[in-house]
Amino acid sequence: MSEQNEGIEVSDDPARSRFEVLVDGKPAGQAVYELRPGTIVFLHTEIDDAYGGRGLGGTLVKAALDSARERDLHVVATCPFVRSWIQKHPDYADLTRR
Repeated sequence: MSEQNEGIEVSDDPARSRFEVLVDGKPAGQAVYELRPGTIVFLHTEIDDAYGGRGLGGTLVKAALDSARERDLHVVATCPFVRSWIQKHPDYADLTRR
């Protein structure tokens, strides 16, 4: 799974249990998760300070949640950033209520 936009790429790295956001090929942040049967638990999300204020956290979380939807996974948002993002985007709330 990969999403690109103006030098921004989001991809899943299942071997490291995280989604990564790259800017012009350089790591800019990650969303760490744990997979359980039928469920993805988002544990921690961070964006490197050098890339702050560019909306990359939202881009990263949206791509991760889109991937969860495509794989029909229930989402558990223990990460406060992911939980807050879902609250601000109610069209993703159904992922947490399965």
